[in-house]
This record gives sequence, C-alpha cells and structure tokens, in this order.
Amino acid sequence: MNAAVAAVAAIAGVLTGVIAVLAFRWSEREQKRPTRSSLHTDPVLPPGVDTVLSVLRSSAVVLDEADAVVKASSAAYALGLVRGGKLAVEPMLQMARDTRRDGEIRQVELDLPRRGNGRGEALAVSARVAPLGSRLVLLLVEDLTEARRIEAVRRDFVANVSHELKTPVGALSLLSEAVMDASDDPEAVERFAGRMQIEATRLTNLVQELIDLSRVQNDDPLDDAEPVRVDELVDEAIDRCRHAAGTKQITMAAGGTADLHVRGNRGQLAAALGNLVENAVNYSPARTRVGIAARRVAATGGDLIEIAVTDQGIGISEKDKERVFERFYRVDPARSRATGGTGLGLAIVKHVVASHGGEVTVWSAEGQGSTFTLRLPEAGLARDRAQQRSDRAGLSDETERSSSSPHSPHTSPYETFPAPEVLP
Repeated sequence: MNAAVAAVAAIAGVLTGVIAVLAFRWSEREQKRPTRSSLHTDPVLPPGVDTVLSVLRSSAVVLDEADAVVKASSAAYALGLVRGGKLAVEPMLQMARDTRRDGEIRQVELDLPRRGNGRGEALAVSARVAPLGSRLVLLLVEDLTEARRIEAVRRDFVANVSHELKTPVGALSLLSEAVMDASDDPEAVERFAGRMQIEATRLTNLVQELIDLSRVQNDDPLDDAEPVRVDELVDEAIDRCRHAAGTKQITMAAGGTADLHVRGNRGQLAAALGNLVENAVNYSPARTRVGIAARRVAATGGDLIEIAVTDQGIGISEKDKERVFERFYRVDPARSRATGGTGLGLAIVKHVVASHGGEVTVWSAEGQGSTFTLRLPEAGLARDRAQQRSDRAGLSDETERSSSSPHSPHTSPYETFPAPEVLP
C-alpha cells in the first residue's frame, strides 16, 4: 500500500517538474521573440543614415510603420513639421503612407502657415518622400520661401524697368513724329525738340540709376574704403542741388558736420546723401528751408555718425513710410514725373548704407515735412580732437537739433522746421 502511494507521488513529481521546465522554456522563447509593439517603439536606422541626415540642409523626418517620428532634424522642429512625436502636416503624412504602401518616391510643393503668426503669411516648401529600408520612410523638406520672394522681386523689377523705359521711349517716338509733321513750323519744331530733350534726359537718368543700383548691390564698398569727411559729403550734396534749390528759392543750411568722419566708398556715400538732399528739394514748396545736420552718437560696438536731412515738404503717410525704400515706389507719382524722378533714389540710399554697416530711417508727418537719417560707423580718425571741441560745437540756427530723448515713431531726433512758410 505504501509502495503504491510512493510510486504515484513520484510520478506526480516528475510530471510537475517536466511541466515547470516546459513553461520556463516557453516563457524564455516568448521574451526573445520580437513583438508588434517592439517593432514600433524600437526601430533601428540603417547604418550611416543618422550621420547623413545630420549634415543635410533640408529638414529631415524619418517615420516608422506606425507613423511615429523615429528621427527629426532641428530644422524640422523649427518649421513646425513635428509636434508631440508626430508629423503635424497632414498632406505630408498621407504622402508617407502612400510611399510606404507602394514604395514610390513622391514630391509636392505646399504652402504652410507660419507658427505663431496671425497675419496669414505662408511658408513655401518642397516635400520629397522616399522609402528607407523595408519599414521606414524618409521625408525631406526644403524651405522655398526666400527663393520665391527673390523671384517675385526679380519679376517685379523686370516689369517695372520695362514700364519705366517704355514711357520715355514712347514719348520720344511720338515727339519725333510730331517734329516730322511740323517741319514747316519752326516754333512747333523747337517746342517738340525741347520736350524730346527732357524725355532723353529722363531716359539717361533712369539708365544711370539702374547702373548705380546694380553696382551698389554687387560691389563691396569696403574693399577700397577710406576715411571720408562728413562736411565734404554735405558740401557735395548741396552743390549738386544748388541750382534746383535756387530756382525754387529754397534755403539750404548745414551744421555740426565739422571733424566727423565715416569710413567707406566716397562716391557711393556722396551719391546716397545727394539723393536725400535732392528729394528734399524736389518735394519742398518754394521759399522754404532744407537742413542737413550731423552728430556723433554713442552705440554698442562703437560710435555712430548720424546725418539728418530735414525738409518742409508734403510729408509721407504712415502706409507710404513702409514702402518708400522700395525700387520704383513713388509717394507722389505726378510730382516724380514733373521732377524727372525715377523711383530708384531711396533704394540706392538703402543699399549703400546697408553695405557700409549702417541704416537709414525716416520720420515724417503729412503737411509738416520729413527727416531722413543716415547712421554710419565712425571712422575714428578725428574722435579725440572732436571730443575736445564737443562743448563748442553746435548746429546752425536753421538746423539746431533738439535735446529730446531717443526718437520714437512720432518724433524726430532732430528739430523739425515749422510748417511750410514763405520766407521774408
């Protein structure tokens, strides 16, 4: 009896041990077997892909089978392509799914809203999707916004140049026909010839300013930079406009320019300041004043020289102030035609100042006039000497600057002239 019980117990123990061993082996095998979740959470990039993606200029995103982001470049986050570990752009996500399904490479151009921008401006991008191995998908995104902007500027520039050239050329054609028809009328021939001379001058000025604009955009003025005296630049600008100002009985005055130097290309700086003074004269009523004032201002990284040109002209509206430095933009097209303006003068000023490491700003009020201010780095040659005489230096009566605080959008850094008035 006892032997039978012992045999049964032994058999039961053996069976229990066998079952335990089998269970352990099965559990061990299941732990080693790859599962669906492990395939999605622990994807492995092919060798070398991580290094290649790190040096690409494009924004790069790698997606796994569950559309989760395996790898994304910092540029992709900056563009807002990836949020919360997911691809946030639905058209790109759909492209990735289609490519994963059929293995075909796809490319599309999209307009994406800018992050944190309520003005509705869009980013232009080109997206390209390709399979990466058997389970991953690679998305490359190029930002085309700047390229499109440059292309639009180039297209508008060509259109504007064509229009501006067409006007005087067309006028010359019509006037030549009129001269031929009036060959027996000396007075009419003389009148038409005078108009032809005006249109030819306008055409010459336009071509010259196009050449000047091209030169200041392409050349580096600091390659042959030299110290330039501010008072000499001011004298040249006044001499350039003296005849036009005299015709309109406009008084030009300057002050505070002695012992100030800037460093740069003398010809370009003279052209920029001359354009500002010429505009001030052209847009001012007769028997008013135009002032040119200069001063040294302290700034981080070195002192700056400010040169301000103030007039009593028609002024500039708020909406026009944002665009006055655009090529071919005119605040008053009718007055520009009357004065022969091309709409390129302020664009040249902006490019010259920027290439010299400075800036140009404008203060204006409609009916009160305008002040254009150039800020350029000081050359430093006469700084010590100028410091010794700074207490004695001052502006002329016509252009005495105010001691107000730094200028705001509604105040000028220099004292403005009163509203246009007739001089005694």
